[in-house]
Amino acid sequence: MSSTLTAFRALVRKDLVTFLRDRRALVVSVLTPIVIAAFFGSMFGGDGSDTSVSRIPVAIVDQDGSDLSKAIVADLATETSLDTIPLSEAAARERVRAGKLHAAIVFPQGFGAEAPRALFRGSGKPAIELLYDPSQSFVRPIIEGLLTQHIMQRVTRALFSAGGSIGIVDQALANVKDSATLDAGSRADLVTLLEAVRRYQTRPAAEQPSDRGNGLSLPFTLTNVAISTGPHYNSYAHSFAGMSVQFILFMGIDAGVVLLLMRQQGFWRRLRAAPLSRGVLLGSRVAGTTLIALVILSIVYLVAAIFFRVRIAGSAAGFVGVAVAFALLAATTGLMVAAVGRSVAATRGLSVFAVLILVMLGGAWVPVFVFPAWLQRVSAFVPTRWAVDGLDAMTWRGLAFEAALQPIAIMLGWAALFAMIAVWRFDWEAD
Repeated sequence: MSSTLTAFRALVRKDLVTFLRDRRALVVSVLTPIVIAAFFGSMFGGDGSDTSVSRIPVAIVDQDGSDLSKAIVADLATETSLDTIPLSEAAARERVRAGKLHAAIVFPQGFGAEAPRALFRGSGKPAIELLYDPSQSFVRPIIEGLLTQHIMQRVTRALFSAGGSIGIVDQALANVKDSATLDAGSRADLVTLLEAVRRYQTRPAAEQPSDRGNGLSLPFTLTNVAISTGPHYNSYAHSFAGMSVQFILFMGIDAGVVLLLMRQQGFWRRLRAAPLSRGVLLGSRVAGTTLIALVILSIVYLVAAIFFRVRIAGSAAGFVGVAVAFALLAATTGLMVAAVGRSVAATRGLSVFAVLILVMLGGAWVPVFVFPAWLQRVSAFVPTRWAVDGLDAMTWRGLAFEAALQPIAIMLGWAALFAMIAVWRFDWEAD
């Protein structure tokens, strides 16, 4: 065997032994792709064995209170894809505006009386409002379809079933006979149909089949109203928030790795000889990283404002507060990773895993509302979720300063926790 081949084998063996000896890097290298693959797989259907769906939270505003509207509301409550919540119109609008609900359905007064009559006329139909969050507009056609289905079922049941309303048919007959827009042939056909329906309704229920007929036209109009305080929904606002969170976290991690290199190269030993406390040494690192994060965030949002029309439609002070809180979070995250890392290679692997998980669960890649219901609840405990939500609230949602207080408080709490872990675990004696 040649000396070249022997050296080649030795080098390969050395690389393998070095990799396998670092158990933390090994676990991260294997665990990261598994967790990410499992996340996306579960989000888009899993293995097909779980047929459950994430329910869409929808407010129901019944201003009519008729038997018909109550029956439709009850039918919507049985839908497995909807999570209906009865609210007043003002409360529904506020919760949709704040992003707490995807949409709200408003049944107007007089709906129960007018909807059955509107089956046979082209005007005077009751107008239902569908208030929806413009960032989640994909739910609008779903709700429209389910609403149309249940309204048509309930309205036509009043006409084409035993004990149906003869008064409604009589009114429809009068409308058809007096209509100036129908030609003679169409008028005669409709009169024949309605008279047949009237005779059908007067028959005993036992003589009638159990299946129900179909209506002739939609008995309502649907007005779509996008609800947000800001001027309009800009999808770039959310994408810039998510990507800012991701790459500033990577910057914080890089700062932590640099700190670890400084310790391994003996720089900390020289600093320990100076009259500086641990708080000063680590605090200065956090402050510097925080300032760098704020510079990055400012530049990113300046570009977003100039080229993509992203605006701070909400509180400017709230935006600054969210930005500062997240910058501190990124800085302390890097500090904590440096403290728990044993080697540069292992720390880099651990940091990539940590950032990917935080960004993934925080809704930076994919909006949280498309997550399964259980994962949406889990994401509420992830600090990056509050960073993305806080930036969204202060930009396209256009919310007031009060909406920034909770994200700021939660991120500062996590930053304090990470800082305490870093101080506790930091190896001050290692070179």
